[in-house]
This record gives sequence, structure tokens and C-alpha cells, in this order.
Amino acid sequence: MASSPEVAEEAEQGPEAPAGGAVRRGKRAAPAAAAPQPAKLSRAELYKPPTSEELTQLKETEDLFHSSLLRLQIEELLKEVTLKEKKKKKIDAFLHEINSLLRAIPETPETELTDQAWLSKDVKVPFLQVPFNVKGKFRFVPPAELKVVGSYLLGTCIRPEINVDIAVTMPREIFQDKDNLNQRYHRKRALYLSHIAQHLSKEKLFGSVKFAYMNSNHLKPILLLRPQGKDEKIVTVRLHACPYSDLFKPSRFFPTKNNVRTAWFMEQSTPKEGATEPPTPHYNNSILCDTVMLSHLHFLSNAATDFPGMKDGLALLKVWLNQRQLSKGLGCFSGFLVSMLVAYLLMKRKIVKMMSGYQVLRSTLQFLATTDLSVTGISLAKDADPSVPVLDDFHQAFEVVFVDPSGLVNLCADMTASKYHQVQFEAKRSMEILDDRMVDGFQVLLMTQKPMLRTFDHVFHLKHVSKLQSTCKKMQLLNELMDQGGNYVAAALPFIVSLLARGLSQRAQLVAHSLPQVPEWPIDAEPPKHKDVGPLTFGLLFVPEFAASMLEKGPQADHPEALEFRTFWGEKSELRRFQDGSICEAVVWEASTACQKRLIPEQIIRHLLKLHADIPESSICYTGALLESVIRTGKEAGGTGEEAMVSVVCSYDDLSRKLWNLKELPLTVTAVQGVHPALRYTDVFPPIPMKPIYSFHNRSKHFLLPSGEKPCPAYITPLRIICHMEGSGQWPQDKGAIKRIKAAFHLQLAELLRQQHQLVCRPAVTHTDVYKDGYVFRLQVAYHREPLILKEVVTPEGMWKYQDTEESRQLELETLHLPYLTSSLHGLQQLHPVFGSTSRLAKRWISAQLLSDSISEECVDLLVAFLFLHPAPFTPPSSPQVGFLRFLNLLATFDWKNNPLIVNLNTGLTDSDCTEIKKKFIAARTHLPVMFLATPKDQWSSMWTRERPSAQILQRLVLLASESLRALEEQLMDPLGNQDVKMVFRPPLDFYDVLIHLNPNQIPRLLENVDRPVKSVSRGMVKNSSAMNILFPVVDYDPVQLYLHELRNAFDDLALFFYDKHGGEVIAVLWKPLGFQPQHFKVSSMRGRKVTTLNNELVCVPNVEAILEDFEILGEGLVKSVEARTEKWTI
Repeated sequence: MASSPEVAEEAEQGPEAPAGGAVRRGKRAAPAAAAPQPAKLSRAELYKPPTSEELTQLKETEDLFHSSLLRLQIEELLKEVTLKEKKKKKIDAFLHEINSLLRAIPETPETELTDQAWLSKDVKVPFLQVPFNVKGKFRFVPPAELKVVGSYLLGTCIRPEINVDIAVTMPREIFQDKDNLNQRYHRKRALYLSHIAQHLSKEKLFGSVKFAYMNSNHLKPILLLRPQGKDEKIVTVRLHACPYSDLFKPSRFFPTKNNVRTAWFMEQSTPKEGATEPPTPHYNNSILCDTVMLSHLHFLSNAATDFPGMKDGLALLKVWLNQRQLSKGLGCFSGFLVSMLVAYLLMKRKIVKMMSGYQVLRSTLQFLATTDLSVTGISLAKDADPSVPVLDDFHQAFEVVFVDPSGLVNLCADMTASKYHQVQFEAKRSMEILDDRMVDGFQVLLMTQKPMLRTFDHVFHLKHVSKLQSTCKKMQLLNELMDQGGNYVAAALPFIVSLLARGLSQRAQLVAHSLPQVPEWPIDAEPPKHKDVGPLTFGLLFVPEFAASMLEKGPQADHPEALEFRTFWGEKSELRRFQDGSICEAVVWEASTACQKRLIPEQIIRHLLKLHADIPESSICYTGALLESVIRTGKEAGGTGEEAMVSVVCSYDDLSRKLWNLKELPLTVTAVQGVHPALRYTDVFPPIPMKPIYSFHNRSKHFLLPSGEKPCPAYITPLRIICHMEGSGQWPQDKGAIKRIKAAFHLQLAELLRQQHQLVCRPAVTHTDVYKDGYVFRLQVAYHREPLILKEVVTPEGMWKYQDTEESRQLELETLHLPYLTSSLHGLQQLHPVFGSTSRLAKRWISAQLLSDSISEECVDLLVAFLFLHPAPFTPPSSPQVGFLRFLNLLATFDWKNNPLIVNLNTGLTDSDCTEIKKKFIAARTHLPVMFLATPKDQWSSMWTRERPSAQILQRLVLLASESLRALEEQLMDPLGNQDVKMVFRPPLDFYDVLIHLNPNQIPRLLENVDRPVKSVSRGMVKNSSAMNILFPVVDYDPVQLYLHELRNAFDDLALFFYDKHGGEVIAVLWKPLGFQPQHFKVSSMRGRKVTTLNNELVCVPNVEAILEDFEILGEGLVKSVEARTEKWTI
């Protein structure tokens, strides 16, 4: 199957070229093969009707792929992951050498199994020999047969990891009669591999010789061989020792049979009388697997003959499984398993040999999505064979059932039901994505990784796996332990997962676990113990409606199920009387704030694992909400501000009702629309009701002023509200006159609110501030025709025409677009309760990186909205932390240069609209903002990103996001580390040229800092929402922002200024390289510069010392010190 690149490679090498001329010809042919030239076709050929094959392809593209692009993408991906011919030749040569080496290994004399002195000291047996004593004899005899099995021969192995499996058949003479009992077979297998390892390790051919467990199963060690030198990464050859297929009698290994004796396992001298031996299905299955390796190969190669689509389909399925972390570890959904599944679908005629790779992918996902193998197993065996066990026997013994063609082996023996349900869930989600024309299915399904941290809403770790030993005792899992060869992780895991799934049945739609994985190890090291799998990770995917429910209602007290409920929940269960009169068992969880309610699952998990599994709380590291601490409000570890936001919105609703019903206004109020982020639940630190302490302020007539001697008053944010007045012929048509009328309305509104509702108001020309419930609302009157009037311009010829002006754009933004955006996002918050908190985390991070002035709040809100409206391949986030991690990932990985980000608010855009936006975007790319956001009401102009971010800032954001994501994921996945997640909220300052340190007393929002000050000063405000007749407080007064404004006005041409507006104590300055280039002396451009001579010419250069002094003079009282960090300005 040489595809064009391989043909090109062969042409370049000119493979079997006898003479020089032939080689030269081959070389000359290469460019033609590498860069295809357009073929010149005659007219008849050009207009020839399509062949039947071309027609089929066209039909398939239209029906299946939604677009020809998807077909091309898939073809390109397949080229990328398939093994090239050149590499195959190298691998084949390596295999031939291994073959001859294996046959030359010398025999050893026969010894007892327990006498392992004949082994070299440099090799440790790759098997945990517990208990050590076992009967039987062993000697090494060279392999009877060597066969390559698995995906390499079938041509279905995919890059980057190429594994070639070799079945090394052990001769009959090394086995005795009862080798099926008590791990004798497994130990012989391990000794056999040890002897091979000892000899191969001396050979120069190998770069490394190591042991590993097959799919992390402790009973199944294998030997890994890699070639020497630069080819080491090409391939890993895995040696599997296996017996002849007819060595053992199959009936000994039925799932109901026992092959591990309790007395031997417990090291008792005599078995207990009358005790029946428990079945050991997993142990039996592990021996049977070895006997059927070759028959599986034949079975799969029969399925793959004349079926090119199978190879492509399997490559796609393997990529799909790899991206979801499902294909490695104990009980994984391996590539072999998926190959057998495709063969099963072929056998059942769900797939036919005519199908393409994409159709195989779809059919397999469809089957997985609709079939639950943990309830109804499937079998590849021919029907009605009385000599093999029935499916029910397998269901008794295993959680997931898929029986191989022999009818004896369960291919899913190690898989937990939970892992299969995760595969099933992923398949369902993938089918929805493939059928959705609005989503780029290829990118989302096959190119996007789904690590646990970004997939699940909450993640927690079991830090010390060794604690599962006490779980096995508590749950009485001795039989399972014997069956798993003492592996307490594999024995306890299914029980723990089903315990959690039952406890969270209402709240979680999926409880998944990571697959225990044991890394490979050198042959001279002891084999890894069971605890070496490292921490186990569990992921929870919530049902948003019930996840935070405080009540777990049980059966009625007199029902028989009540006892079971009480046993399950322990002392937490109590009798309660409900409003309908029923008396039921119930569990009530303590939680007062939204943030605590989100963590109720943590309480449940800790309680159940302690009660039923004997796992102490100290062994559980719950990382579901570690990041939320950065948006905590106030000192007390209360909530994360959701409640504060709700009370702001309630107060706003009440004010808008009062405005609607105002009497004596000349024109009625037609609409009241909030535009402040707090009114769409995305204000990082929502306003808190405040009342000023007079002694901290200087008084004016009716309002207060900040005092010079005292610390700066706490920051009170004005909540902007747009008040639309009805249209009328009385409105003037002149822009100056409209502004005066609006000012009169501001005065009138203040007067009427004071008279009719006793509210304290302070009118101004452009707005009226209203003090209500401890908040300050800023009313701004709007007239719907004003933007149109501002667009009027008179041409030099005296003609009137309408065109966008800066003023009209700004007004439209404030009075039309911003209110619409606020109400749309307010609606999104009602659908997804964690939208607001996610957006707040995102803004807090951007601000902490000192970039909040370089990107608008609305832009961040839209980016976060995108994650909720277009979550594929994930589900919409149900916790702020997972939303924030996906936000960082979106920033870091989205292709801003070549794609618009389409945020489909209120599903206002159709499929064709999106295509149109993309087309226009590509056509006009050079004139558009670097970050282009399209929404239904703003398809072409990307108004929220028109001015900012600049290309450099976006580049910096992308870099910071990818670094922060990497650091955070490392910390959250390492439960044994310190998990200081605030690290990504502390910006690196060494990159700036000058740091201006500020006086903390004059920073009004100091308490919003990421690392809050231990001692805080009083800011002349008390929390109070009932104050009525008070002097008007100081509003929107932040000295640092005023200082920044002055700095930017004065030094904009020389420097950029960065600041964290949430209580940052440093302003970072970056010099502009252009400002430091020497300029010709001009009197007009001498600001901040000094004259010097360069090459006998008078030039102006920045006077850095004076500028630094100006920084201090401008910020007198606010600036503590100015620190110059680098010498970049020496010319």
C-alpha cells in the first residue's frame, strides 16, 4: 500500500538500481513525484462522466462527511499516523536479528521453582513472588516457536508509539501436570523471560532491555527490546512468553473454577475442613489469554482481508481512544480490544467490507453508544457450543463481558463497569458531535486531548494507594485478592467506584477513575510493588440541577429499604418529617454559600470512603475547587461572591421598577438596562453594601471628600444603568441640545427619586448617582435617535450624509450593544450557574498578569461564554475551576490568526451564517483585529476587540495561558506536592524595565490582592445596607487609576504601563524600543528628552533619570519607591 510520499522516498533511494544511469533516472524522477504537476487533459477527458467509484465517493462525502474538508482532514491524519515503508524495513531487519538471538540462548539444568540461584545477580525476576513457596520444577529450553502477533502484522499499528508483539512459545517439556495451580505457570513464564533478558542484555544490538507489565497487570510481565542508537525511538519489541494452545485442558479455566488454593495463598499448613474454594475468574482468564494469542491473530487477519476500510477505521479509533486517555493501563480499552470489536461488528454484519475508515469509526461509536456490555455481554464464539461456559457465567464473574472466538476468554476481564460507561458516554457525545454541522468534528474528536482535569467537573486523588489494603479487609475481599494475585488496587477499585456511584447517583452522571499504570523498569531492579501505581485519580461529571442539592431523601421510615439506607449512610442518616406529611430517612449536608454547596460531593465522598472503605480523610486530596480562593470576598472564608451578586441584582430590579413608575416625568422611561458586569454576574469582586464613616472624610455641602491624612476610602464602584426615554417630537435634532436635555433629565430624575422614594442622589451633567441599599447606581439617560444624529456630517459640497464617527460608535456601544450583551449573558448565567464564577476567575487571572487594561472585560466574558455555548468535545462546565482550565486552553491553543471565534449567543447564527463569517474573515483578514470575535449582533466588526488586545499583548496572553495551564495541571495532578495554585496568579516581574512600588494605605482595593495583607487598615466604610439620610459617599475614587491615567498621558510615546487593578502594589513599566531611538533635535519634541551629540550631530534621547524622578513627583504620597530594573536605555 505505497501511498505517494513512500513512492517518492523509494524513487529518491532508487532501491534495486543496478547501474549508475538507473540511479540518476530515479533521482530525476523524484521531484516529479514529490511535487505533482497539473495534468494536461484533452477536452474529452475533461468532460468525461464520473466513474462509479467517483460517484460513490461524492455521495459519501455529501451524506457522511458534511463537507469535503472532513474527508481530506481524515486522509491527511491517516497519512500522518501510518507507518512508513522505510521504517518497516528497519523494523523487519531488527526482528530477524532478534529471532536468531532467541534461538541461540542455551538451556539450563532443572531446578526447583523456588531455587533461583542459577539466575545472574544482574537480573531480578519480574514477578511479585508472594507467597514465595510453591511446588514445581523449572528449566530453560529455547523457544519452540516465535511468531509476530498483534497490530504490526495486520498493518494497524499507529505512530507515535510503534509496538511489535512477539509470541515466544515455551516448549512443552518445561511444564508439569498441575502448573495451572497457585501461580506456578505465571512464575515459570517470569523465569523464562528473566533468562532471555539476561542473555539479550549482553548484546550490542539493543539500546535498552527492560521489563514491563502487560497493560499493568502484575501477573503478566513482558520483555521490552529497543534498538541501539538513533533508531531507539522507532520501535519497541514486546516479548510475550506463552504456552502451546493445547497445553492445558480448557475446562479447568471456566470462570466458575478455582485455581488458587486458599491455604497456599494464606500460607496455612492445612486447608480448613469443609471450606469451599472460591472461583478465580481473573486468574484463569490471564492464563487462557496466553493460549489464544495466535488464534486471535488468524481471526483478525481473516477479518482484515479485502477490507482496506478496517485498517483506516482502526487507526481513527485508536487516535480517538488515545486522546481520551482510555487506551493504556489496567483494564483499558486497548487497540487490540477495539480491533476485536470491529471484527465482531463485521461478523454481525453491522459493518460490511465495502465501508470506508470513517464509516467504520461511525458504526463502532454508534454500537458503543447504544450497547452496555456490563449488562448484555457479546461473544465472538459460534453459537450453541455446549462445551464452553454461557454468557451468564461470565457476567457472574466479570463486570464487563466480551468473549473471544474460543468462547473461553473474556477480553474485558480487567475493565471496570465505570470505565466502560465512560467509553460509552464518550461515544454518545462523539456521535452528537459528528451529527452537528456547527462543530468541526475532526478537530474536536481526533485532534483535541481530553485529560481528566479538563474533562471532569471535580477531580480528587487517592494519595496513598496502600490504604486499599485496609479497604480489602473492611469489605472482605479476600477472594478477589487471591484472584488478582494479591493486587489490592485491582481488587478494591471496582468496589470503591460502585460505592461512590451509588452515593452520587442523583448528582453525577459519570464517576470515572484513572487507569492504574506501572512504568517499565530495568531488568536489574526489583519489580514494582502494587503501591507503585502512584495516586489514583477519580473524575466526577455532574448533573447541574442536582449536584449542589443539600438533601438526600431516603425511603419512608416503615419501608424495608429504610434499613438499607441507614446502613449505607451511617450516622448521617436521620428521620425527618417533610411538608407533605411523610416521615422519611434523610441526610442533610451542611452548606450555606453557593461555593460550599458545590463541594457537597466532597463531603459525601469523604464520608462514604471513611465509613465503608476505611480510607482516612488525610489520604483523599480533593482538587475540585482549589482555585476559587482567589475570588473569595472579604476576610472570612465565606462564599465566592455569588450571594453578593444576587443581592446587587435584586436591588437593581427594585430600582428599575421605581424608575418605570416615576410620576411627573415629562417623558416616560421605556427601558431600564444594566450594563455593569455585576448585573451579568461576572464582576470579579461584586460590590458590597457600604456606609461611610464621616470622621474619615472631609465634608462638603451634601457629600464627602477623601481626607489627605487618612488612608484612601474603600472603593465604591458605580453600577451603570442605561435609562431609555420615549421618543417625542419635542426632542431637539441638534447634538449639543440633546446633551442639555439629557442633563435636565438627570436633574429631574434625582429630584423625583428624592421626593417619591427618599433616595439620596447626586446629579451631574452626564449621569445621576443614586445611593440605594448601600450600593451606588449611576443612571445615564439615553435617546434612541442620538447615535443617528451623531452620524450626520456635512460634506464640503454642503450635502448631508451619514457615516460612523468615533462618538456615535462609542454611544451605540454603551446604549445598545452593551445592554444587549449584559442581558444575553445574564440569561446564560440562568442556564449555567457557574458561568459567572468562571468568567470572574478568568478576569482575575488576566488582571493578575497585569493585562486587564489591555483586553476588555466584555471580550473575556465572551470568551468564557464560548466555552459554555460550544463545549465540544466536553460537556458544559459545572464547576468554575474546570471552566477556567478550559479558558486557559482556549487562549493557548485557538488559531487566532486564521480563524474567527464565533460565539453563538441565543443561537442567533445558522450554519450558513457561520460559513459566511469565515469566508469574509479570510478575505479581509489583514484589516481585522488580531483577536476576532463574532456574535449574532456583531458579525463583522468584532467591536469588543477592535482597539485591544494588540498583537504583542495577544502573543503574551497566549504564552502566559499555556505556561499557566501547564503549571496548574502539574500541581492539580500531583496530590503529594504542595498544590499552591495561587502561583499562576503571581506575575513574573523580571521581564519589566521599571517597577513603581505603591503605598498600600492609598490602594483602595488592597484586600482584593491575590495574597491578601495579614493586617488591613480601616478604610472609613462599614458594611451596611439600611442607611437612608446620609451624606453621599466618595464614588469611583481609585488614586492608582488616576495616577496611571496621568502617566499614560505624559509618557505614552516612551513606555507602556501595566497594573493589577485588584489591589496590585506594583506598577510595571516597559520602555518602547522606538522611543529610545535618537531623534533629530526639535524644540517641539523635547518632552522627557535631553540633548546629546552622536556622530557630531545634535540628537534627542530620553532623559531616563528625569523621567524616573517625574514618576515619583507625579505620584507623591502614592508612590513608595521607583526601582529601575535593567540598563536597557543606555545608548
